[in-house]
Amino acid sequence: MKYTRLAKEQFEELHQEFINFLATQSITAEEWSQLKQEKPEVAEQELDVFSDLIWEGVLGKVKYLENISEQHMHLFELTDKEMKLVSVKVLNPDVDLRTKVGFGWFKRNFQSDFVEYLTASKAYSDDKNQDKFNLIQQGAVITKGELYQWFDEIIN
Repeated sequence: MKYTRLAKEQFEELHQEFINFLATQSITAEEWSQLKQEKPEVAEQELDVFSDLIWEGVLGKVKYLENISEQHMHLFELTDKEMKLVSVKVLNPDVDLRTKVGFGWFKRNFQSDFVEYLTASKAYSDDKNQDKFNLIQQGAVITKGELYQWFDEIIN
C-alpha cells in the first residue's frame, strides 16, 4: 500500500465507486461477501488497492494545502513543477491562529512587527503525489487556496 487506507466513513461515501472498482476486477457482490469470509487477506488487499487509487486521483488534482498551528501558517501552492510555500509566524505567544479571536488579531496585525513571513519553493521528488501526501500526513488540509492567494498578493 502506497498511502493509507481510507476510513470506514470514506468507504461509505465512496460505496458506488467501490462497487464499480470491484466490477472492474470482475468481482460480484456475492463474490465480495464470500471473499471477505474465506480470504480476508485478499479482501484487505482489494481495500488497499482501492484506497491507493482514490488517493492518486485526489492528490493529482490538489492545488493548495494549508497547515495552521497556534503561531504558524504554512500555505502551499502545488504547481506542476514545484511546491510553493508562504510561511507565516506570529511572534505574539497569546495568539492562537486556530481560533476566531486569534485569527481576528492576525487580520488586524498582519503588517506589524509581531508577524514574520517567509516564502520558498521546492521541486518535487520523483513522486509528486507522495510529496503532497506527506504534507497531508503532517497535518495539512486540502483547500481552495484563498488564503495562499491573499498572502501571495500582499507579499508580491
